[in-house]
Amino acid sequence: MRQPRKRHLIEAQIPALRRFAYALARDGALADDLVQDCLERALSRWHLLRTGPELRAWLFRVLRNLHIDALRARGRRGAVTLDEAPEPAHPGGAESALELAEVLRALWTLPLDQREAILLIGVEDFSYEDAARILDVPVGTLMSRLARGRAALRAATGRETGGRPNLRRVK
Repeated sequence: MRQPRKRHLIEAQIPALRRFAYALARDGALADDLVQDCLERALSRWHLLRTGPELRAWLFRVLRNLHIDALRARGRRGAVTLDEAPEPAHPGGAESALELAEVLRALWTLPLDQREAILLIGVEDFSYEDAARILDVPVGTLMSRLARGRAALRAATGRETGGRPNLRRVK
């Protein structure tokens, strides 16, 4: 009876894992392979997980580690041109589509560590503590990467805040 429970717990995380994998790999097929490898690894090492809300963070960490391993194995940092990446679906008119494309281009120019921080906090809505655990860095390092990444995005998209930082309250 534990297998269906395991399956349901993991299945609920697949859409978020695919989003994160695509943002890391920037290629649909590579992202799908990465998610599949992550799920395979998670099921084979299920006994290592302590039950509870840690499952989501654990799966993201497994996925990230597999991505890093793949980058090391290829011996390069995975260059993909932006023209090869499909545009995500978005509501709104042409102006919002252009703004979204501009932000995505700027996001993909960020260093991997800053991009990961922005995706985990801004898109996947992890807490600072969980995101720091996924990235295996101290919370202060995560916050620094996040601040630098946000500043670079604002600069790249021409949305400077006029000296006022956009801060998020840490609980």
